[in-house]
Amino acid sequence: MSETDPPPIEQPASVPASGVSEAAALPGIPVEPVVHRMPLLGLRTEIPRWQSLLAAVVCLGICFCTWWYVTHGEHEERILGYSQLPSPREALDYFPKLWDSKSPQSHLFNNTVKSLTRVAIGFSLALLVGIPLGVAAGCFSLVRAFLSPLILFGRNIPIAALTALVFALFKSGETEKFMFIFIACVAFIVSDAADAIRDVAQRYVETALTLGASRLQIVLKVLVPLALPTIFNSARVLFGLAFGYIMLVEVVNDAGGAGGLGNLLNVGRKRGITEIMAIIILTIPIVAWLIDQCLSLLQCLIFRWKYGRDAERNALWQLTRGTLRLFWR
Repeated sequence: MSETDPPPIEQPASVPASGVSEAAALPGIPVEPVVHRMPLLGLRTEIPRWQSLLAAVVCLGICFCTWWYVTHGEHEERILGYSQLPSPREALDYFPKLWDSKSPQSHLFNNTVKSLTRVAIGFSLALLVGIPLGVAAGCFSLVRAFLSPLILFGRNIPIAALTALVFALFKSGETEKFMFIFIACVAFIVSDAADAIRDVAQRYVETALTLGASRLQIVLKVLVPLALPTIFNSARVLFGLAFGYIMLVEVVNDAGGAGGLGNLLNVGRKRGITEIMAIIILTIPIVAWLIDQCLSLLQCLIFRWKYGRDAERNALWQLTRGTLRLFWR
């Protein structure tokens, strides 16, 4: 090597890995991986399932303790009297009376099935009418402009006013209940379906046009399949609201037998049996949650390409998979 040549640069024996200190990179010293812990209240971050369940249990425990606190003690010592809210023990003691097979009008299961049947029929009619109209409104601006007054009216009319309107139009009977759910839901279904169609990216339409597809083929084979997951998700949420709406028109029982949860709730209110009111108020969200879980599982199975990961957080999915593992390993 000549005198004019620069001195050689000595290379380090080893380069520390990313996230590992230099001391840890020295030979003979064990390297411990750096663990980045997510904060408990991280912004828009997922939490483990056990933390989610624990938070839900704590919330339910707080609600139950509050209910017990305001209703414990003798009637004159309570914060809320018996005529306002029964205690958890009083509601639990009255629960078996709602399962008496000799009185079908007050049977909890029969009334729940009756309400669900009415909601299912009325909501199915709303889907049959609302989805095609929503698809047409989402594809063609002229149809959307034509339907916009009806959509605006249907989405903003008060439910109480709608009840009076249905009573006046359909008198009484089961048709009244079906049509109430139909009128209450169809405008939302049309609007949600139209928005889902319009949210499909324009590049899919342009690609189909490039391949020579007709307008009908673009609607049926491009827009509708891509919008169906969003339409299904909107319908799943709306079905839970419809289950609450049905209580408003079940105050009158026109036929013998079970009159629905709304009629049973009204009977308990008139007779001053607050246990019935408390039990039904607790029954409605439980049934609605079970239905939502079933529809969510069905949604994950049908549209697995979009909601496949959501199935892992579905309670029924976890229960079904755990049960199957007991028999097939």
